[in-house]
Amino acid sequence: MPTQSTRTLLPPETRTPRVRLNTLVNLRWLAILGQTLTVVLVSLWLSLSIEWGLCLLVIGAAVVANLVAMTVYPPSHRLSEREAFGFLAFDLVQLTALLFLTGGLHNPFALLFLAPVTISATALSLRSTLTLAVGALVMISLLGGYYMPLRVAGGNVLELPVLHLMGFWAAITVGTLFLSGFAFRLTRETEAMSKALLATQTALAREQKLHDLGGVVAAAAHELGTPLATIKLVSSELVEELSDRPDLREDAELLRNQADRCRDILRSMGRAGKSDAHLRHVPIESIVREAAEPHEERGIAILYDFASIEGGANIGPTVRRQPEVIHGLRNMIQNAVDFATERIWVDVRWSAQDIVIRVIDDGAGYPPEVISRLGDPFLRSRQNRPDYEGMGLGLFIAKTLLERTGGQVSFANGSPPGVRPGRRRGGAIAEISWPRSIIEAPRTGALGENVPIE
Repeated sequence: MPTQSTRTLLPPETRTPRVRLNTLVNLRWLAILGQTLTVVLVSLWLSLSIEWGLCLLVIGAAVVANLVAMTVYPPSHRLSEREAFGFLAFDLVQLTALLFLTGGLHNPFALLFLAPVTISATALSLRSTLTLAVGALVMISLLGGYYMPLRVAGGNVLELPVLHLMGFWAAITVGTLFLSGFAFRLTRETEAMSKALLATQTALAREQKLHDLGGVVAAAAHELGTPLATIKLVSSELVEELSDRPDLREDAELLRNQADRCRDILRSMGRAGKSDAHLRHVPIESIVREAAEPHEERGIAILYDFASIEGGANIGPTVRRQPEVIHGLRNMIQNAVDFATERIWVDVRWSAQDIVIRVIDDGAGYPPEVISRLGDPFLRSRQNRPDYEGMGLGLFIAKTLLERTGGQVSFANGSPPGVRPGRRRGGAIAEISWPRSIIEAPRTGALGENVPIE
């Protein structure tokens, strides 16, 4: 059983989307192609009598659904649990309708019922997977008795013997349950292993930081040891010599006590690092400036603008000092500095509900061929910077870290791609928004004393 300190290293459970829309869209296009070819070949080559019009209508519904999904969302959009469930449920119903028109369970392609349920098992929750599995089994059972039969040119109906039909139904049922269960279990074990590796890496990083801190403190203690010892020796002698001067003796005792206190502080810091309560909650302005600090000396001017959307005093909110936010913003600012001409702007806006940060540069903007896929790793585009070897990992890491904190990340161009706006705010725009209740630090009054890091 993991200890409390080990559990704190694991990332918090978040209901983050895991399925890319583009993946499911491409799988559906492949299914549409296979369905169309099968209907045409069966009708022409095998001379089977089927309802051509209705079959093409059902296939067309899948085409329309794909086109709508591609129009509404960008290809890199990650579907939520409900959206992915609806996507797979539609595929299940569409497949059922097509099988109803082409022989029902007597059609060997009824085996394709395995696909939506297995995909759900690898990407969705247990509840969604069970719902799809139950729906698939009900539809399979109904297709065993309700369908439009397949007929050959002579009018004979193509049907399986009852025993074979029952065996085929049992095979599909068992296959659906087995494959979905196996995929679900394997996916969850892989996720658990990834979290365990992440916890191990986090523990190693923390221990390395404490080790480095201990080295710094040890060096400071070594350097300060001699002057502190001198101060204590002199103050002790003064205490003895000023026995007849109570007012001065009290000052000498205070000096000696403070020297002892410095010694105790250094000794305490040498044993363990401390978690400074004043550093856990900081103004949003401090977070942004800390993230941008490494890039302020790179020859590109960084202009800050902090303001309330609702007017009034421009006193920014106090937020949690999360490493994910700092590292994510730093990557966003680095990307803007890399492609800026002279300057970038970091705008911070807040209201009673939201906090929004925009990073804008005066460069040429995002290349049009990759803007819909920004946030995916290993993107290459040398259209604007032939000497730049970026692969999109920076934006991918930033987007992932910021979304783990509850933020929403979006990308846009302020002016047409390829047009350098110069001093105008119109190059690439990266926007991060959080609900204020998620990122804002709780108001708990006094911060209290610092506590040792366990």
